[in-house]
Amino acid sequence: MNAISENLSLVRQRLREAEQRAGRPEGSVGLVAVGKTWPATALEEAHRLGQRDFGENYLQEAIAKQEALSHLAIIWHFIGPIQSNKTRPLAERFDWIHGVDRLKIAQRLSEQRPEHLPPLNLCIQVNVSQEASKFGVALVDLKPLAEAINELPRIKLRGLMVIPAPSDDFEEQRQSFRILRVALEQLPIPSMDTLSMGMSHDLEAAVMEGATFVRIGTAIFGKRTRNPNTLEG
Repeated sequence: MNAISENLSLVRQRLREAEQRAGRPEGSVGLVAVGKTWPATALEEAHRLGQRDFGENYLQEAIAKQEALSHLAIIWHFIGPIQSNKTRPLAERFDWIHGVDRLKIAQRLSEQRPEHLPPLNLCIQVNVSQEASKFGVALVDLKPLAEAINELPRIKLRGLMVIPAPSDDFEEQRQSFRILRVALEQLPIPSMDTLSMGMSHDLEAAVMEGATFVRIGTAIFGKRTRNPNTLEG
């Protein structure tokens, strides 16, 4: 068994056990394999093992992988902050966007989404820890932003996403995710059924608080070595 096979098996086991502890049905949490800085061959190996949802953080790197893996059935997720001059390829090439926190970006994605494609699934990134260095909309501004985005054509507002301040304390992890879950429950938009939260170190806490997607990179592909030639998206 190679490293990716073994790692993916362990992550799936962690997910099953977390779902069981949370009293949730098996398979209720989707797994997004985050392949940033890893080559297309690593993603292809994970796909061979049954993985279908893949996340990328850097646009140019993602495009190269999409072209290399165009023969595979992959659901592509873009994760993280978005520059306004990069919205067109995102609108044209991805199935999910995790990380919109400005109406301007959502408007551009809406305008640039090709009509022959299904609506672009979109999650709003929320800054639950109120850190100045973190991307994401403040909780106080979430409702008006969600209502405005929900009116846009060719996109479907699916839910909320968070990257909380790192913590090794399980209850602190849960608290951050709980804030996002409560925020989603308070938004009266029926299409919003998604909580994108939880990574390699805190997926159990995220599942306990209702995550519908966890975004796992290191625990599947291994520790990253940043490529200085990779362009950020």
